[in-house]
Amino acid sequence: MASGQGSSAADLATRRAEVPQKQRPRGRLWFGDGSCIRLRPERANHVWSYDFVKAMTHDGRALRILVLIDEYTRECLALRVVRGLGSLQVIDTLADVMLVRGIPEHIRSDNGPEFIAEELRKWLGKVGTRTLYIEPGSPWENGYCESFNGKLRDEFLNGEIFYSLKEAQIPTERWRVEYNTERPHSALGYRPPAPQAILPQQPGHGDMENASRFPHPHTPGDHYGQMSNEALH
Repeated sequence: MASGQGSSAADLATRRAEVPQKQRPRGRLWFGDGSCIRLRPERANHVWSYDFVKAMTHDGRALRILVLIDEYTRECLALRVVRGLGSLQVIDTLADVMLVRGIPEHIRSDNGPEFIAEELRKWLGKVGTRTLYIEPGSPWENGYCESFNGKLRDEFLNGEIFYSLKEAQIPTERWRVEYNTERPHSALGYRPPAPQAILPQQPGHGDMENASRFPHPHTPGDHYGQMSNEALH
């Protein structure tokens, strides 16, 4: 009997050891649709997020659209349409937006190869932006960007036929401006994200004000998308 009790006690101890340890709770913000994020945006330029959306021209050739948004203001900061786009072109797009809009404290993305590339992470570190990577296979953790991507596809891409790259770029940029300045957003009290008119940038203003804060990946005269060595080293 004593031997049986000892065996039962040993089995119980073994089973307890197999029980997973209690996990520390993660700070997540859950939305009504089941999506969640881990850091709540509290102000403009607090958290940006970016992602890729796929499209194609009428001949079946692929297009990639780099989406960049400010999670707090819900404004779409960039929609760059290209045939192929790598981490260096991502840096180029970010730098152009940062020269005008300032530098974000954080930027959220999935774990796509362009977003985890070493040169991009180094560049973001230099400018002072922290990266926020969502869990692999969990797009709902990038809820703001996923929501925007759905609107982009439902309200624009699904109703368009593009016969060339240029024909895709021009109306896409027009839609981005309309989305920011005219389209009402329920989370903003049915106001557009950026209804105010934006004055044209004065010559040299953005570059002179921000040039010392972070390296710009291309200089006047360079081809768009090419990178200077100084920007990455």
